[in-house]
Amino acid sequence: MMRSGSHDPRPVEGAYEPGFVPVHGSGPFLCSKADMAGILIIAHAPFATALRDCISHIYGGLPARIGVIDVSPDCDPVQQVEFANSEIERLKEENGALVLTDMFGATPANIAGRLATVPNVRVLCGVNLPMLVRAVCYRATPLDTLVDKALAGATKGVHAIGPAMPAPVACAAAGSECLPVLPPETAPGDCLPALPPDADLTQKADSAGL
Repeated sequence: MMRSGSHDPRPVEGAYEPGFVPVHGSGPFLCSKADMAGILIIAHAPFATALRDCISHIYGGLPARIGVIDVSPDCDPVQQVEFANSEIERLKEENGALVLTDMFGATPANIAGRLATVPNVRVLCGVNLPMLVRAVCYRATPLDTLVDKALAGATKGVHAIGPAMPAPVACAAAGSECLPVLPPETAPGDCLPALPPDADLTQKADSAGL
């Protein structure tokens, strides 16, 4: 059931920022599905599915064009690359697609890196829930803007919480279709570069990301 009205706990911060487009919720859709970039999450099992379930929980339902690939320890990387390519073609719209993966140097990130050469596809490493929520919020913006928003969400969503932290403040208004977790300042960062076609996709024990 979709949540709306005065009991909706989702904040409205950023709801009137330029480029903010609600994509799910009780209010009207302000963009067509073709305007929204697809999102593919590739991560160690069961992290990709868990992130998608979190989005479904936050939105009261799963927004369209969000796919996941859970990479298991015994997977065949070559088959996973083939599946990832088919998924990105299924999810990609006129605005392109964003691929989110977890840890640089690990097998899921290496699989995701093979998609970086696909036209209108961007690949980001280090996915967390703030990054994913921000990506869903801004998926109707130009693809490079979406990348900046997602990176900002990921980096500014990491905080140390101590006893001196202020108490949560209730929303002044309700009915927001998106949860803009963090301020929208652009964060520096680049997309994950593509790997050479003959590169080994499996995780290395001495990887810098481990």
